[in-house]
Formats: sequence, structure tokens, C-alpha cells
Amino acid sequence: MAEIRDKDFFLESDDGESPEERDPAAVRAEREAVRIAEALVFASAGPVSENFIADRVPRGIDVGAIMRRLKEDYAPRGVNLVQVDDHWAFRTAADLSFAIRKDEAEVKKLSRAALEVLAIIAYHQPVTRAEIEDIRGVQTSKGTLDVLMEAGWVRFRGRRRTPGRPVTLGTTRDFLDHFGLEELRDLPGLEELKGAGLLSGRIPANFNIPLPLMGDELAEDEDPITQLDLEELGLLTPGGEADE
Repeated sequence: MAEIRDKDFFLESDDGESPEERDPAAVRAEREAVRIAEALVFASAGPVSENFIADRVPRGIDVGAIMRRLKEDYAPRGVNLVQVDDHWAFRTAADLSFAIRKDEAEVKKLSRAALEVLAIIAYHQPVTRAEIEDIRGVQTSKGTLDVLMEAGWVRFRGRRRTPGRPVTLGTTRDFLDHFGLEELRDLPGLEELKGAGLLSGRIPANFNIPLPLMGDELAEDEDPITQLDLEELGLLTPGGEADE
């Protein structure tokens, strides 16, 4: 991978000290931490959490800071370091997709129904199946949800504190990773959707794009969902396990 150049990467500490002014031991520890972090992300099949990296670098290292600096170092390269929630992964630069796609195997496209359901879950999460059907105006088949769960993009979040305690749905970290989003607030807004031609016709004056609940934190009207809940309701994912 990229060779980290001291003069580029270790310009100064967070308090403004240059490498020459800093404790040599601290500079060495930071250099070693960068090498370890880079190796961990490179060797991993999926995004690596900052906590995972922190457990393997010298104590006292600000993992978030070194990852952001490493991200800057990779920005002009053909391979970029990207943030996915609080995880990190190497990905080919977006502007080089034309060269990569020539050799990619054709991926089966999602049906229109699956795309609609995925969009509703992404923007309205936490959302129940009944709420999805209310928004779409048609019934949602279990097969559609199974496809999205097999792709690893949708998960069971919790149970709504309403009669019947319906299960709530949300997106996963793999969803963010696949669509190149660092977090849910990076989902396209109203102007971006209009610019892409995805919203046409006359839009009501009071129309707003819904803001999804960020992260894994449960909503005020949600309870955690357990493996026992999923077994009792027959809602295990196609792999036979709850999606975490």
C-alpha cells in the first residue's frame, strides 16, 4: 500500500507541535499505529471498526485522528480510505469505476418493489412492515424483504411499543458501505433527488425528505429485539441467524 511520508503525514500534533518539537517516543508510537491501522484495514474483508484498531495499536493513540490523516493521504490515489459509520475500509476511487466495471460480473438488479422498500426503510427507519405498506399503498411480500436481508442491507432493529409490538426495520453498515455513504445523513436530500430526476412533477410546498434515526440507538418507542423474539415470530434471516 502507500508509503507514508513523514513530511506529509506527521506535519504537527493536534496542539500545533511539529515532529521536531514532539517527544520522539510519541512520534514513533504514532508511526507504528499508522502502519498497524493500514495493515488491519487492508487485510480485512470488510470495514474495520475504530475500536478494533484501538485494541491493537499503542496505548494513548487517537485512532480517529490517525485514520482521518491516513484518509487524506490516500485521497488522490487510485485506492481511497473511506469511513463507513465508525468503521474504515479501502475502496477504489469513485472516478475510476469506469475501468473497474469492465471486468465486473453482471450483478442481478433489484426489482422495482425491492428498490421502493429499500428507499422507504432507508429514509423512514425505524419503520414497520405495515408502515412500509401504508407508504407504498400495496402489500409487501416476505420475499422482497428476504432479498434485501440476503444482500445484507436491511436488518431487524427492534419492536415498536404499540399493540402487537410489530418489528421495526432499518439499514445496515453494509448498506452504507455499498452505496458509498459514511452515515445516514449523507443520503441524498430533496435538491439532490430533484437534480437526479428522481422527483418529478409538482412537489407540494410542505414536502420534506424524512430524516432517519441515526446509528443503532433505539427510538423512544422501540424495545430491543432478541433472538428469542425472532424465533417466536419466525423472523430469522434467511441465513438462520438474526442480523446484528
